[in-house]
Amino acid sequence: MTALPLDPARIRAQFPAFAEPSLQGQAFFENAGGAYTANAVLTRLDHYYRATKLQPYGVYPASQAAGAAMDLSYARIAQALNVSSDGIHFGPSSSANTYVLGKAFGEYLKPGDAIIVTNQDHEANTGAWRKLAGLGIEVRQWAVDGQTGRLSLDALDALLDAKVRFVAAPHCSNVVGEINPVAEIAARARAVGALTIIDGVSYAPHGLPDLAALGVDIYFFSAYKVFGPHQGIMAVRPDLAMALPNQGHFFNDAKLRYRLTPAGPDHAQIAAAASIADYLETVAEIAGDSVAGADPFRRAHAAMRAQEIALAAPLLDYLQRKNSARLIGPADPALRAPTIALALDEPGGAVAARLARHGIMAGGGHFYAWRLLEALGIDPNHGVLRLSFTHYTTPEEIDQLIAALDRELK
Repeated sequence: MTALPLDPARIRAQFPAFAEPSLQGQAFFENAGGAYTANAVLTRLDHYYRATKLQPYGVYPASQAAGAAMDLSYARIAQALNVSSDGIHFGPSSSANTYVLGKAFGEYLKPGDAIIVTNQDHEANTGAWRKLAGLGIEVRQWAVDGQTGRLSLDALDALLDAKVRFVAAPHCSNVVGEINPVAEIAARARAVGALTIIDGVSYAPHGLPDLAALGVDIYFFSAYKVFGPHQGIMAVRPDLAMALPNQGHFFNDAKLRYRLTPAGPDHAQIAAAASIADYLETVAEIAGDSVAGADPFRRAHAAMRAQEIALAAPLLDYLQRKNSARLIGPADPALRAPTIALALDEPGGAVAARLARHGIMAGGGHFYAWRLLEALGIDPNHGVLRLSFTHYTTPEEIDQLIAALDRELK
């Protein structure tokens, strides 16, 4: 394994889970379902509940402090994503956020307009849009290759024309794992006057992207998969957020934060999300001069990706030699996130249960990528085994996983 830019001991010291007695000896390989929470996030959450758990933005000091704590999160998440703070929206989950967006676009688009969706997505970024067909919107499917699960830019070009109003696609699939060329997708969409809506849920845990560089119009992800609280976060271009029909109370029509998140997300969790940015700055500090980047968030991104590529290499090498397992997605760790799915003769859930006897926490199922598994010729009810990790995983845990797979895969 190549040298790691991040010291695992210093990284893991930022997470209380790694000091939890009940988790000792347990290697966590279901991070795609939700990552461990950073200590800095828990500290902010605890403080909010203890000191400011009341209605924010009032006239008395505790209420003003509560509002300021929430405002800080909007600013800090915006800083990490390189967008303006008025483009950040907190909601109860990514699925809820896209449902609301789907309703907004249903009121915004006109019959005869076209949209492009993929069958590589988690259902949250395809189901909400496909429902627009009932309103007379033409839904075009950008289909994956049935063998590799890959999305081809040539196939996208064949679907784009002046009728297309937006392209919805994943930054990377929660099963295929391949990192899609989002900047290229956005450029192609923009060339025909279309918007780009990107699901970053499976990418963001591996480094928050520079959205200005990607050129997307909407980017969303789940805070609880990025070491934070259980909420969804959207970055929506402010002029677009104002152009879409208001989904909140009519008297909040001029307030960007309220127009696309009518559910009233938890105030304490919004405040705690500021420490996602704090944690990423700590990652950049631990990385030091081992990686380059224009700011701490870009350096954290580079360090996390380099760490994960080094960790994934021996696992992917092992899996390529395992004839009983069909590796979904690329075998080159530089081309993918470390979310690694295997198609097996046995149901994925059954193998995950056996791996648990070896202290491996993994998952099996369809992972809400039902349409993708069908396209790959896999029964969604049979599912896949998914092994997912992030930068806080250690080389020893990779060895532990390989040893368990060697015993349990036929």
